[in-house]
Amino acid sequence: MSKFFTFAKGTDMSGGFKDFFDTIGLTAGGLVTKGIAAVVAIIAVRMLFTLHNDPKGALRKGTTAVGTLFVAVVLALYGDTLFSTVTNAKG
Repeated sequence: MSKFFTFAKGTDMSGGFKDFFDTIGLTAGGLVTKGIAAVVAIIAVRMLFTLHNDPKGALRKGTTAVGTLFVAVVLALYGDTLFSTVTNAKG
C-alpha cells in the first residue's frame, strides 16, 4: 500500500515576486544587500588570487583582501539589520 506524504504545504504564488521573496524570507532590501555582499566577496577573492611576487606587497594586498572578505561576510549576515536602522529612522 502506497502512502503519500506531504513534505511542504501548498503556497499561493499569485502575487509574483513578492510572494516568492516572502517564502524565502528576503525583502527587496535584503536581496540587494546580499547581492552587494556577493559582489564584494568576489572582488576580495579576486584580490587574493592576484597577489604580488614581492613578500611585502603580497602581505599588504593579502591583508587588504582578507579584510574586504570579512566586510563581505558581515554585510551578508547582518546587512539587512544594519541598513534597516538607516531606512526606518524616526525624524
